[in-house]
Amino acid sequence: MAAKFSQDDGDVVVIIGSGAGGGTLAHALARQGIRSVVLEAGKRFEMSDIENDEWAMFNKISWLDKRIATGGWDVARNHPNLPAWIVKAVGGSSVHWAGVALRFRDFEFRMRTENGDIKGANLLDWPLSYEELEPWYVKAEKHMGVTGPSTGMPYHQWHNSFKVLATGAQRVGYKEIQSGPMAINTQPYDSRPGCMQIGFCMQGCRIGAKWSTLYTDIPRAEATGNCEVRPQSMALRIEHDARGRVTGVVYADAQGRQQRQKARVVCVAGNSIESPRLLLNSESSMFKDGLANSSGQVGRNYMCHTTAGIYAVLPKPVHMYRGTTCAGIISDESYNDTSRGFVGGYRLEILSLGLPFMSAFLDPTPQGWGRGFTAKMERYDHMSGVWLCGEDLPMESNRITLHGSEKDQYGLPIPVVHKDDHAFDNAMRDHGVEQTRKCYEAVGATEVIRLPSYPASHNMGTNRMSAKAADGVVNKWGQSHDIPNLFVSDGSQFTTSGGQNPTLTIVALALRQAEHIGSLLNQRAL
Repeated sequence: MAAKFSQDDGDVVVIIGSGAGGGTLAHALARQGIRSVVLEAGKRFEMSDIENDEWAMFNKISWLDKRIATGGWDVARNHPNLPAWIVKAVGGSSVHWAGVALRFRDFEFRMRTENGDIKGANLLDWPLSYEELEPWYVKAEKHMGVTGPSTGMPYHQWHNSFKVLATGAQRVGYKEIQSGPMAINTQPYDSRPGCMQIGFCMQGCRIGAKWSTLYTDIPRAEATGNCEVRPQSMALRIEHDARGRVTGVVYADAQGRQQRQKARVVCVAGNSIESPRLLLNSESSMFKDGLANSSGQVGRNYMCHTTAGIYAVLPKPVHMYRGTTCAGIISDESYNDTSRGFVGGYRLEILSLGLPFMSAFLDPTPQGWGRGFTAKMERYDHMSGVWLCGEDLPMESNRITLHGSEKDQYGLPIPVVHKDDHAFDNAMRDHGVEQTRKCYEAVGATEVIRLPSYPASHNMGTNRMSAKAADGVVNKWGQSHDIPNLFVSDGSQFTTSGGQNPTLTIVALALRQAEHIGSLLNQRAL
């Protein structure tokens, strides 16, 4: 039965956010008997609320509070008030994600050592290695139900769109072609059914085959009696005492009234935009530049992966919407081969867009209509497409800041998301687009279309891990260098982005962090 804790209970852990980081952390703490209050800005939905409708679910679950995108990246031009496509609901973006569950490669934890200083980049090694995180990857894969060796679940079947891409990839010499790993069951696992290939993975999984904290970690944490989830509770600022230790969180409830929850520990898991925004909004006479910001790195080094959408028109019908959204991955380019003109690697991931999203992404401009547009849409059933996911170099100038005058519904400055592309990012994107073109042309594509950029769904950095306090915000456990009872528990703690989808690493870090917090609490070190 879900608990109900007093707002004056100063012994609870307050977790801000309920997605892959926050929801996993709440469950892992609850299993240790550690009590937590989860503050979630969004509503709570049931599985019956999930619709197989792209726009209905986008409008229902997306974080649509105003943000401003600036900089040279195409998203700022195409979507100036929607830089990121993330969820504002219990379960966070684990409701929306497509289920791809990739580990970082070992070199991606030591990008500075591997590549040296790179002009224009703020490159840093992670303060932990692949070897340290590897056992936690195994635990995360078992926890989430990831297809492959950790669970023994077979990989997903190849649907038409991936068969087309895979055939082309083989013809150009690629060999690492696989339909996974994915945190979508191919057979019953962990009280969840096998996938039915419905094809609306990014709108939420109506049957629960895809892992999401909405219907796994959150209700299980509540069932222990050690976790209370408060939906529609927007964290406004974190408070601290005269020693500089955090003492609680002020938040706005569903009626907009300010409430205060005391805390022994605060864990920030609001994503790479809202987490630094909260720390910056929590400035005080002691922390004039925001909490945990002695390094000046809070909000900096924003990364969202080097991406591109590439779609091909094939001679025969493909019907790409039949099957899981992202059921196939080509990994031959996911290594640090600098002879290509950039550092880091990328993956080619099949991405099946439904007709509504395909039409919106094909031309996001208000005047997006005409003969060229309609001619492409008429061939929708002949299309197959790829999403490029690659290393996005951290740049100190890519950052989240607070708007100087415009406020949100709670009276807080809205966030400004500034991002420019590094020259290596552009080189990687061009390389990936060209390689994808070769794959599709090898199977007779009559046209290859490069989509305009659309809002980022992978958001990382802004509160990065570092070995030295001067270089980042948190240590190898996600613990603030400045404030020992303040933790960051989401993708904002990433030191570099890697060329892999981030969710598995977020979950592995959350499980690891939960054990560390438990140990510190047992030692009365927090």
